[in-house]
Amino acid sequence: MIEQSLIDLWHGFGIALEPGNLMWSFIGVLIGNLIGVLPGMGAISAISMLLPLTYAMHPVPAILMLAGIFYGSQYGGALGAILLNLPCHPPHAVTCLDGYPMTRQGKAGTALGITMLCSFFAASVGIIVMIVASPLLVQISFKFGPPEIFSIMLVGLLAGATMSRGSPLKGVAMTVIGLLLGVAGTDVLTGTQRFTFGVTDLGDGVELVALALGLFGVAEFLRNVNRMDAISVPLKMSMRDMRPSRADLRQAFPAMLRGTAIGTLFGAVPGTGPTITTFIAYALERKIARDPSRFGHGAIEGVAAPEAASHSKTQVDFIPTMSLGIPGDPVMALILGALLIQGIQPGPQLMTEHADLFWGLIASFWIGNVLLMVLNVPLIGLWVKLLAVPYRFLFPSALFFIAIGVYSTKSNLFEVWEVLAFGIAGAVFAALDFSVAPVLLGFVLGPMVEDNFRRTLLLSHGDAMVFVQHPISAGFIGISVLLISVRLYIWLAARRRGVPDRVEALVAGLPPG
Repeated sequence: MIEQSLIDLWHGFGIALEPGNLMWSFIGVLIGNLIGVLPGMGAISAISMLLPLTYAMHPVPAILMLAGIFYGSQYGGALGAILLNLPCHPPHAVTCLDGYPMTRQGKAGTALGITMLCSFFAASVGIIVMIVASPLLVQISFKFGPPEIFSIMLVGLLAGATMSRGSPLKGVAMTVIGLLLGVAGTDVLTGTQRFTFGVTDLGDGVELVALALGLFGVAEFLRNVNRMDAISVPLKMSMRDMRPSRADLRQAFPAMLRGTAIGTLFGAVPGTGPTITTFIAYALERKIARDPSRFGHGAIEGVAAPEAASHSKTQVDFIPTMSLGIPGDPVMALILGALLIQGIQPGPQLMTEHADLFWGLIASFWIGNVLLMVLNVPLIGLWVKLLAVPYRFLFPSALFFIAIGVYSTKSNLFEVWEVLAFGIAGAVFAALDFSVAPVLLGFVLGPMVEDNFRRTLLLSHGDAMVFVQHPISAGFIGISVLLISVRLYIWLAARRRGVPDRVEALVAGLPPG
């Protein structure tokens, strides 16, 4: 089977390297890279605007272009998160937590170099997984029903409390706020509106892009509104500046491997977006770190793990979309729509009935990621020059692009006011030493947890034992119980000792002795 896959991949490279297909792949990654950097914009906006263009195109170049926009925006989003603390793409919100502090410390080049290295490595692993393990992963995907998805999302929610830099109680409180924001809008099962307070614009719920940009981008502007200087980093950045040291590589490499594994695992599960993957990868790194207090202050593992998870997830996401017709996130849903517009029905027969498209797409992933690395080396200087702009010019300009980007998604001014409201709330939370990252996690996971919990109970006629009767679900429920037990044990041990050591105190949320 592997020999046949390699033959098909060689055929795919022949398809992807045709001049016309290569040109559209280049256009896709270039647009995706630029769109990813712009605050408020993202792959969803770009693909939505360019989707009509694909009507008159051949299926292969059309899908290659849209896919290039998708993973190209991942590179661009990381640049905005690291250099300006702007999570232009929601999965990169967690990259802001350590990427931006590294920039403030003059280590922007190291952060960007690690990002490019982890991204290319993780994308390559994701592509290999697509080639070798597609049939196996398709079979695994069929085993994930509502109970399994609920259980794995529950683990993610419990892990979210550990990401807070301060007290775990604060992390839980912020996660609950995210859950409450996530349930506002129209109930999927009943069609009734909840927690909208009579505001019709909240019928579709709170906009994820508005929440992420408000809590991170606008809040950062409000916290630095009186700052008149610029960040002290070199105005020019060469490949030498972006070359991580051996110590950096030793720290980042294990995190990169773990992040890649998490992204690959979640990529095979339909219905899980890249935002969830990055948060879980970050939470894992913080949980197993010898000194969790480094996270949030420029820990290189906090950049390597989520970026690797995001890129491997992005590549493997195409497996359920192409093989099952089940999109993993809104971007995959748009690409699925583009396939249907072209008269191509995604499913298990796609690999044989449309071999040119499937294998040409896989080959284009490698070509596109190489193009992105080549593109970003000369363009890095342009992004770094943004740091030379004084704050009084830089942040108002960023706010302008944020407003334009958010407004362009649905042409609704209400979402611009949402960004402002969340920005003010984020600044208040930061002043009170509350981490805002768990809010975004609770917002993303909350509706999925609720929907799958209710679907499971409907299918089982109210029997909650179904969660432990399914082996996969029972396993994740066991992990959840273990997380709670470990948390309680650490807290009780700290109380018994009276003067906890530094690591235990930080994990338990107590002041170190």
